[in-house]
Amino acid sequence: MTDDDVTTCVATLEGVVVWTASPGDGSPEIAWGDSFVYYSPGGTVPAATQPFATIVTKDYPDDSSSQLHRPGTFRVNIHVGTDAAARALAQQRSTDCTGAQPGGSELAAADVLRPHPTYGRAGWLTVINPGERTEAITRALLTVAWENARSRYQRSN
Repeated sequence: MTDDDVTTCVATLEGVVVWTASPGDGSPEIAWGDSFVYYSPGGTVPAATQPFATIVTKDYPDDSSSQLHRPGTFRVNIHVGTDAAARALAQQRSTDCTGAQPGGSELAAADVLRPHPTYGRAGWLTVINPGERTEAITRALLTVAWENARSRYQRSN
């Protein structure tokens, strides 16, 4: 999957707004080029809501373990909640020959589902350059995150 494939995948879901930070839109320069995915049936970026997914294209000062400075490298971050994250990670471990947890430079490996390096305990998962191993689960988790965001929206309105 490319970052455009991810954007296309979520854009087909009802009520989704994908916003990409860019110069002149009021976003901080560090965020320029990164995309933020919201459930917002009104079609605008909600002021007081966190995205349910992001596509990050560069390292941040406090988050460089994914080594996104490499050409063509991006990371999809998906907020599915702690229970769904635990299930998805357990499912991946059961199909992984080694069952090993990534560490060190392995955190920069592509096409591996893992907890988000900063927000993993809050139910965020991440995949660097989803490929053959993780495309299906990435698409499924994006749908789970969308369903969760839609439910939160419906409860609050």
